[in-house]
Amino acid sequence: MASLGAAEAEILKLVWDAREATVQKICDRLPPERSIAYATVQTVLRRLWEKGFVKRRVEGKAHVFLPAINPDKVISRSVSDLVDRFFGGDAVPLVMHLARNQKIDRVDLKRLQDLLSQKDHPSGKPK
Repeated sequence: MASLGAAEAEILKLVWDAREATVQKICDRLPPERSIAYATVQTVLRRLWEKGFVKRRVEGKAHVFLPAINPDKVISRSVSDLVDRFFGGDAVPLVMHLARNQKIDRVDLKRLQDLLSQKDHPSGKPK
């Protein structure tokens, strides 16, 4: 699976949210502070199609883009790549960084503890 640039990830997320979208629909869904030209969105969608992240079909003169890959698969791969590149494959420093910078609160920590408890138990269920 090819890697995603920032603009590609942003536009792919909009396609996932919409489930199917034309270039114009994506342009309309971009935040107002993002002044991305129609042609740029069109180019990014073409690149996503070439990389296999989206499918497309023609309706009249417009291309309609649909997700080709499950978001969980893309997110898992992207996070794994991040952990490999910046943390040598060790996710703990990433979690520590998020905790130190208050991206993880006490509720999140409890959820992580519950998840770890499930993984520690042979059945995968809480003890």
